[in-house]
Amino acid sequence: MKLRRMFAFSRKEVLEISRDPFTLWVAIFMPLVMLFLFAYAISLDVENAPLVVVDQDKSAASRELQARFLNSGYFMLTDAPQDARVAEHALMRGETRAALFIPNGFARRLSRGEPAPVQLIVDGTYATTASILSAYGRAILYAFPGELRLPIQPEVRVWYNPQLRSRDFIVPGLFAVILMAFPPLLTALAVAREKELGTIAQIYASPMTKGEFIAGKLLPYAVLAFLELLIVVGGGLLWFSVPIRGSLLLLIVVGLLYVVCTVSIGLLVSTLVRTQLAAMLVALIVTLMPAFLFSGFVYPIFTMPAAFQTYASAFPTRYFLEASRGIVLRGAGLKEIWFYVAIIAAYTAVVFLLAAWRFRKRIG
Repeated sequence: MKLRRMFAFSRKEVLEISRDPFTLWVAIFMPLVMLFLFAYAISLDVENAPLVVVDQDKSAASRELQARFLNSGYFMLTDAPQDARVAEHALMRGETRAALFIPNGFARRLSRGEPAPVQLIVDGTYATTASILSAYGRAILYAFPGELRLPIQPEVRVWYNPQLRSRDFIVPGLFAVILMAFPPLLTALAVAREKELGTIAQIYASPMTKGEFIAGKLLPYAVLAFLELLIVVGGGLLWFSVPIRGSLLLLIVVGLLYVVCTVSIGLLVSTLVRTQLAAMLVALIVTLMPAFLFSGFVYPIFTMPAAFQTYASAFPTRYFLEASRGIVLRGAGLKEIWFYVAIIAAYTAVVFLLAAWRFRKRIG
C-alpha cells in the first residue's frame, strides 16, 4: 500500500514536470550549456597576448627580435609606437599585456660585442598570466643570443603587481562579481514575490505610472546594493590589505553607477518571469555565471575563442572589472577608464528603459 502511494505520487510529479517546459529545459539543457561554456571559457594556455613594441633602433637585429616574439604564437602585435610613453599608457589602460622596448643603438652594440639591453614589461594585473608571459618572454630573449651568438642583455619586469600576489587581482575582481550576483537576484525575487502573492494588482489600480513603479523598486535595492559595495570594498582593502593606487572616491562613484545597472538587470528579469523560483534561476543564469566566466575575473578574455570574446562584451561586469582593477592596481584615473564608465552608463539606461517597457507591455 505504501509503495502504491509512493509510486502514485511519483507519477504525479513526473506529469507536473513534463508539463513544465522551463523545468525540463533547466534540468536537461543547462548542464550541457554549462559544460560547454566552462570547457571553452576556462583555459590556462596563453596565446596571442597583446604586445606593444617600441623599436627605437629600426635595425635588422631589432626586427629579428620582434619577429621572434610574434612568431612564437604567444604574443600578438597591437601597436608599434616610437614614443615609450604611448606604450606605458597602453599598459595603464589595460589595452596590452606586455611591452617590448628595444633602445636606439641595439644593433650597434651587438656588432661591437657589447651587451645590448632589451626591456620587456609585463602587466601583472593577472598574476597567473603575468607569470606565464614573463616565462615566455625570458625564453625568447635568452634563446635569441644563443642562436645568433649575440650578447643581448634582457630585462623582464612586472608592473602593477610585481609580487604576482593573486589576492591583489582577485579582490578587485570580486567587487564586480559579487555586486552582479546578489542585487539582481534580490530585485527579481521582490517583484516576482508580488506577482505570486497578487499584491501587484494594487499597483494596477493605483495612479502610479509604470516608470514610477520601476524607479520605486529600483531605489531601495540600489541603496542596499550600494551598502554591499561599501562592505566589499572596505573588506577587500582593509581586511585583505589590498593596496589601492588610484582614487577611492572614483572607485565608489563608478561602483554606484554599476550597482544601479545590476539592480536594473534584476528588474528586467522580473518582467520576464512569474514565479520566484523562475526569477532565481534566470537571475543566476544571466548574472552570476557570465560574471564569473566571461568578465575576465579569473582568466583574461583574450585567451578565449573569438566568439566568446564577443559574448563577454555583452555583459557590464567586464567593464566594471576593468575599471576596478585599473583604479586599484594601476592607479588609473577617469582619463584611462572613461570608456568603461560610458559603456556601463549606456548599459544601465538601456536595461532600465527595457524593463519599464516590458512591465508596461505585460499589464497593458
